[in-house]
Amino acid sequence: MTETRDDILSRLPARLKQARRDKGLSLEAVARLSGVSRSMVSQIERGESSPTIATLWNLTRALQVDFAGLLDQEETADRIAVLRRTEVPQIDNMGEGCRIRILSPPEEAGKHEVYDISLAPGGRLASQPHQRGAQEALTVLEGSVRVTSGAVEETLSAGDTARYAADTAHAIASEGGAARVFLIVKDA
Repeated sequence: MTETRDDILSRLPARLKQARRDKGLSLEAVARLSGVSRSMVSQIERGESSPTIATLWNLTRALQVDFAGLLDQEETADRIAVLRRTEVPQIDNMGEGCRIRILSPPEEAGKHEVYDISLAPGGRLASQPHQRGAQEALTVLEGSVRVTSGAVEETLSAGDTARYAADTAHAIASEGGAARVFLIVKDA
């Protein structure tokens, strides 16, 4: 089977990111070693920018990986991708008394997103409507929360799950103390 340019480009971001992580290097370190700006390295790893051959060459030299091997077809058998707790991206400045850990891969943003959300007592996360047809599924891991979707509200306790429309204004708020939820956002 012949590989297309799109097949190769779709594998490249994850391969570069994995090579950087395997070497234990930060984006800044790769930028210093390669001469490629930190923002460009980040854009390439997120699949938002396609590198020139010269840029790719500089990155592979900095990462000490084989240029051709980086583009070879990936073996899919016997592989587990692990994101360690200390590597999980976290957002602390959204909502009130809210910490959001992003568990889904960056390439799934806007399609299928997975979050671990901790709410302090009185914590709240309000969201504007997502695209038409978007849905959320929320499971309460600890405490209790009030979920609002449009004009409808439900209170959930640990172990409860709610599925609701996310294409209308919606919110999650802790009830009576701290709470922790697992949230899946699926856009239409």
